[in-house]
Amino acid sequence: MTADSACLFVAATGIRPQGQLAYTKALSASFGAMGFENHPLRVLAKALRGGGAAIPDSQATPLEKQKLVSHARLQQPSVHLALLVAWKTASRWAEVADLSSAQFLLVTQKEVIVDWFQTPKGRTHDPFKASRFAVIQGPLTTEIAMLFRKCAPFAPLTRLTTSALDSLWGQSVQMQGYTAHSIKRGAVKHLLPLLTSGKLSPHLIDRLTKHEEEGGPGTLSRTTLRYAGGDVDLARALETGKVTMHL
Repeated sequence: MTADSACLFVAATGIRPQGQLAYTKALSASFGAMGFENHPLRVLAKALRGGGAAIPDSQATPLEKQKLVSHARLQQPSVHLALLVAWKTASRWAEVADLSSAQFLLVTQKEVIVDWFQTPKGRTHDPFKASRFAVIQGPLTTEIAMLFRKCAPFAPLTRLTTSALDSLWGQSVQMQGYTAHSIKRGAVKHLLPLLTSGKLSPHLIDRLTKHEEEGGPGTLSRTTLRYAGGDVDLARALETGKVTMHL
């Protein structure tokens, strides 16, 4: 498939603009990972955003930290772990569910380092972006490390899909009104006051949430990241630990 035919495919789906934008972004990331820097999918994505496709019809209710942690501690270890990692990395549920022990570069009671590129979905994205890594520090890190040691090696953290989690929460009195997307929205909302107080820089939140654009302020270039390779020292240097300390 060429980038031109990919654009035609997106247009032929006939789905709503929000869905077309999601397809376009995923395909664009795949072409970027193959070394195609400038292609028509980027133009299509820009046009869709300009037409309002980036504006969701509705958004999940942000989840509060204490409610999430209390609920997580009632679950089996694998789900407990996945919920805490999703919160600490401000990630979508599907991203965390895909993780296995192979994607955890380091696990100690004071620091946990995740390499997103090693997940099945991560391999379709650019491996030379600073958002590739998440360094988990601060509250809940010890709990995550202890739970990690109970999980089966190389197996996904959980088999619970996004829709299954939504269904589970729909039947829970405590979690009524929340969905899997509430985790990431809640984590981002939790971090916003730290911007106004000057404790965090916007680009670090973008990096942790994997929303970082190439060439943004404070971002190492793709070339530098390519030479640096994927190791623990590089992950620490990218400073997502400064954000997770507050989650």
